[in-house]
Amino acid sequence: MRPRLLVVASTYPARPGDGTPGFVRDLAIQEAVDFDVMVVVPRVAHGQQKESDGPLLVRRYAYWFAGSESLADGAIIENLRARPTRWLQVPTFFIAQYLAVRRAVRDFKPDVIHVHWIIPQGVIALFAARRVPKLVTTLGGDLYALNAAPFTAMKRRVIRGAGAVTVMNDEMAQRVRSLGASADRVQVMPLGADLTTIAGVVAEAGPRARTGPVRILFVGRLVEKKGLAVLLSALALLPPDLDFELTVVGDGPLRASLELAGAALPATFVGQLGRIELVRHYASADIAVFPSVLAASGDKDGLPVALLEAMGTGCAIVASDLPGINAAIENGENGILVPPGDVARLASAVETLATDSARRAQLGASAAVTAARYSTESVGARYRALLGGLVRR
Repeated sequence: MRPRLLVVASTYPARPGDGTPGFVRDLAIQEAVDFDVMVVVPRVAHGQQKESDGPLLVRRYAYWFAGSESLADGAIIENLRARPTRWLQVPTFFIAQYLAVRRAVRDFKPDVIHVHWIIPQGVIALFAARRVPKLVTTLGGDLYALNAAPFTAMKRRVIRGAGAVTVMNDEMAQRVRSLGASADRVQVMPLGADLTTIAGVVAEAGPRARTGPVRILFVGRLVEKKGLAVLLSALALLPPDLDFELTVVGDGPLRASLELAGAALPATFVGQLGRIELVRHYASADIAVFPSVLAASGDKDGLPVALLEAMGTGCAIVASDLPGINAAIENGENGILVPPGDVARLASAVETLATDSARRAQLGASAAVTAARYSTESVGARYRALLGGLVRR
């Protein structure tokens, strides 16, 4: 009989291709190669309470009035910052998630639990599934931010109670160890990119066009740490005779202010896109820019899946020199790294690539080779081995 895995997260597509980041789903499908998998996530618009998603059993719990649940629609921390009235949903969210996890433990009887994010999922699982071994994965937001004493105490307790913890980069690993995890229980294991889907779309799209404006692409949630404001300021410094166009893919609480900031630029905000349409944008872009910065809350990117996806299409990359990002991008070899928040250096890097198509092609080809190390299949195999070890223990 196959072991049973319970996945607990706060982000999951209501349906494939709806524009919601699919990294939890992608990894869960890979984990289903060796496990029977149930996924427990909050209810979102158009999502069914119970469904089979390929090999996955998905259970969504209600935590607020139907049609008004917005706390977990995207990044919880940023949603709270954008609209403080969402704090009213926090108590019911915790209660509903606790009851949902308890019910899943009782009915599904998992042998191991994969918890995405220390807070809130890790805290809930700690109390709702005391006796089940847990793998905790932190993507950065909960680790870098939420540093007040009560939150730090929560994080410390979750980390110490986990059988294993995975993080996106070495800096995060050091932070987790400082919270009380022994070195042997912490592993750097970034999430992967669906390169199989990417390869099919890229083949269908054909070679990138060599005429017309230079196509610059930004993909990410429209929040402070993604750095779109820095990119807009940098593009305003480009020579007036440089023909370019910027496409912004993503949505979030800062969209209105960012659209206003970019009003004088040839910029188009297209909102969230489904996976296939998003990959088509990667495949047609000349330069993908990931100008991540340290947010006022302390939050910052670990290693964005969108960056790995763009690399997988062979797109030339300009990105911030931050831990995790600089593990995937080697400056001058498979992309260009710039100091985070440095508008002038970012403008210079974009201008350099915008005026040198041969350089873009060389960096993009090297980026595609690097991305192969981060495929969902490769990453999934590592996670299955780690979860299997927790079951055997």
